[in-house]
Amino acid sequence: MEGLIPCFRNPPDPTIMRKVVFFTLILFCTDSTFAVSHSLQYVYSGTSEIPNLPEFVVIGLVDGEPFVHYDSNSHKMTPRQEWMARSEGPDYWNKESQNLHGEESLFKNNVDVAKKRFNQTGGIHTFQRMYGCEWDDETGATGAHEQFGYDGSDFLALDLKTMTYVAPVMQAAPTKQKWDRDNTRKDRYKRYFTQECIEWLKKYVSYGKSTLERTVRPEVSMLQKDPSSPVTCRATGFFPKGIVVTWRKDGVDMHSDVEVGETLPNGDGTFQITSKLTVKPEDWKMNSYSCVVQHKSLQDDIAVLLEEKNIRTNQGGISWGIIVGCVAAALALVAVVTGVVLWRRSRTGYGKAGTSYTDSENSSQQQPKVHPP
Repeated sequence: MEGLIPCFRNPPDPTIMRKVVFFTLILFCTDSTFAVSHSLQYVYSGTSEIPNLPEFVVIGLVDGEPFVHYDSNSHKMTPRQEWMARSEGPDYWNKESQNLHGEESLFKNNVDVAKKRFNQTGGIHTFQRMYGCEWDDETGATGAHEQFGYDGSDFLALDLKTMTYVAPVMQAAPTKQKWDRDNTRKDRYKRYFTQECIEWLKKYVSYGKSTLERTVRPEVSMLQKDPSSPVTCRATGFFPKGIVVTWRKDGVDMHSDVEVGETLPNGDGTFQITSKLTVKPEDWKMNSYSCVVQHKSLQDDIAVLLEEKNIRTNQGGISWGIIVGCVAAALALVAVVTGVVLWRRSRTGYGKAGTSYTDSENSSQQQPKVHPP
């Protein structure tokens, strides 16, 4: 789990940057679904010894769209969407900035505590938290999630049904035991996740309704490096991010020899995804293969036949430089670099930035800092 970060004043070490960029891709790799749901997600990240990166960064997302940002260099919560900037006044931003400024010392302490528990001293280390909620505006169903990680691995996760924590590593056991015994803390957080977070999610959705509920149809193309390489079906420029890309052989969905990529941001508010098919040229020339794309913006599915005329070749391949360039555009837009590789399987929304859950082992217990209704 690496850190979140806004723009770079001085470029970090290339090795570190490559890791950071990779983890940035992971942050936005949420699985694609067609659920009519909205999510509020926050990621807090504390880091140590990463050159030119703030030690503490927070990014907030509504429906996967970054809408607020905070870091320990500026000490300010700032909007990342026009609809957010025009919907809240100075009091909101000042209160959020004050609340998150208080989180900085907690997160720095959490990194130090984790290092001691893992018998570590110096070096690059990260402590991260993701939390929030989800709401289906058709069925009314809601959900919530809270999870902590350290150095790219799961550290602690909340079981909302029992309001107890799951500790996958022995170093997290002291925190689990402390929080599981604290009934006041349990009641406070349960109320937040089941009520207050949902209320704020609905409010933010109403702010950005025209943006969050827009639809943009995907552009679909096929790429192949050379005749012996897998064929890549690429859908790009779509919104919302929920999408399904499948390969069919003679009209039947394929499940083998297919590798579906992650949904990634383009940097302009739209998304892209790829799906690779490994097939011999003589095979696809003798059978009917097609890439089929389903998306909310489409009245009918897009189906592209695997034919030579539909394939664009790329003899040079897609270079790392191009990937970094694309991600850099996304970084400039959302002002965040994060390491969330440990939570690839956690795809739902998260919570309210103004709520403090990061009770350090060596700090006094914090009360949730929740926005007024």
